[in-house]
Amino acid sequence: MSTRRVLVTGAGRGIGRAIAVRLACSGWEVYGGVRTEAAGKELAAESELITPVELDLTVPAHLAALDRELPERLDALVNNAGIAVAGPVETLSSADMHHQFDVNLIGPLALTRTVLPRLRRTRGRVVFISSINGRVSFPFTGLYNASKYATEAVADCLRVELRPFGVQVAVVEPGVTDTDPWHEMDRLLDELEAGLTPEHQRLYAPHFAGERRLVGRIRRNAKPPERVAAAVERQLGRRRMRPRTVVGTDARTILAMKAVLPARGLDAVWAQGLGF
Repeated sequence: MSTRRVLVTGAGRGIGRAIAVRLACSGWEVYGGVRTEAAGKELAAESELITPVELDLTVPAHLAALDRELPERLDALVNNAGIAVAGPVETLSSADMHHQFDVNLIGPLALTRTVLPRLRRTRGRVVFISSINGRVSFPFTGLYNASKYATEAVADCLRVELRPFGVQVAVVEPGVTDTDPWHEMDRLLDELEAGLTPEHQRLYAPHFAGERRLVGRIRRNAKPPERVAAAVERQLGRRRMRPRTVVGTDARTILAMKAVLPARGLDAVWAQGLGF
């Protein structure tokens, strides 16, 4: 059996790094998208089967260079790279909105289009790392929610459009995962609040206070990124990938709440969590 090859984006840290390392340990030849040379060196040190690739999804030149850097045949693409633009929706700028969608939606789709000829040759797979936020919206992450909802909508479309070519598409939806952003959340909230106008600071002070309490509680139950990596590996090993895979008890609980509660009931849950 020939070595399987996969491109994993956002492989410099967190979930992407865990996916890259796990697949390499399972014998995959991994091309790991990173944004810096230092991240690439650290990633390459994990396994001789990992090749770092400079890849910022918002830089067209990086996408164009993939024709030289990737093999002619690719068995899988894991679209993991992403960011979260946070804050009350009213306070977010047009630049914030464009940046959120450029990284989380437009960039991954441009990358998918770039490597599809390689995936057709192998009847390969595409996995989008989404989030429980792709099906349930939370306060303070409105743009992130929207980008993940959009990712899942496009994945559903691609799953059908690419079916005649034998290319399978799936979505993995993690709950809270123990990655750097959660450890940096207190500082991020401080910076967000400090950057608001005085009027918005006054209006949203209770929201920020509630969000800080909520983040503290949620963070204690965060699960390691290796759980997401294991879910991705299982998906890539299945004869037929599942359209969606939910990772984490918290994610499954939230989906169950959405299924049984009316919209106003779910609104009340989030409001109570924020303390108002």
